[in-house]
Amino acid sequence: MSVLQSIVDGFALGAVYALVAVGLALVFGVMRLINFAHGELITAGGYTLALTAAFPKIASLAITVVICIALALVIERVAFRRLRDASPTTTLVATFAVAFALQGVWLIAFGPEGRTADVLASLNQRVFEGDLDVRWITLTMLAVGGILLGGTAFLLGRTTIGLQMRAAAADFRAARLLGVRADTVISFAFVLAGLLAAAVAILLTVQRPLVTPTFGLEVTILGLVGVVVGGIDRLGTATLGGFAIGFLTSVLGDALPADERVFLPSFVFLLVIVVLLLRPAGLFARPGRSAVERV
Repeated sequence: MSVLQSIVDGFALGAVYALVAVGLALVFGVMRLINFAHGELITAGGYTLALTAAFPKIASLAITVVICIALALVIERVAFRRLRDASPTTTLVATFAVAFALQGVWLIAFGPEGRTADVLASLNQRVFEGDLDVRWITLTMLAVGGILLGGTAFLLGRTTIGLQMRAAAADFRAARLLGVRADTVISFAFVLAGLLAAAVAILLTVQRPLVTPTFGLEVTILGLVGVVVGGIDRLGTATLGGFAIGFLTSVLGDALPADERVFLPSFVFLLVIVVLLLRPAGLFARPGRSAVERV
């Protein structure tokens, strides 16, 4: 495989992981909550696509977005709202509990063998053939990733609710004293996270249409690693970190021989350890920043 091919594929996968990183960072910013249950939103989106495969494509995609957003709001309202004043350890355990509980639901409802979601399988067709193999899904990943990341940046920087989210991320107590409504800001962060999770689910099912109970787990763990590597203190650096992890995963996967790709996660995490030893606050964090701050 050519170097140019690896770079193109790396940019496409990096855009997807950047969306995962943004979804995680948004919730962390307003709640100081590392939401491991974010992966279950992606899994829910994958199963929704599988269950609605016979529907018109637009309807299937719309239902997927609605389900992911609704599940995100339910998780926030039922599991996390009562724990806002709890210790970080308690909330972290709660996210694990929600994630594993939902994985159990998927396992009971759909079994361990998984379901096939091929709603947009046509995107695997080649745009053109030759030394550089570019498929429609590659271009779609780049386009969707760019649009959603740009839209999120615009929303946070130019709208009232976005400014309230940024204020809450900087100092939640002060923001509440100035009139920012906590419920509204936090709920909106989960809505955005659900929307981004739906986009990730749709894009990933084109490349790997088999949806299993752990479908969203791996991508969420790597997305979280990207957030930490990039620098969790700011949304921009977290996004860059997520992109970097996706790019690295794709390029290393192309570079490794087929019989050694099973060790790909080990190589990725080894490089992450090296980065964090050299830059504990994150690869893209500003000098002098501590390792844990608000987005």
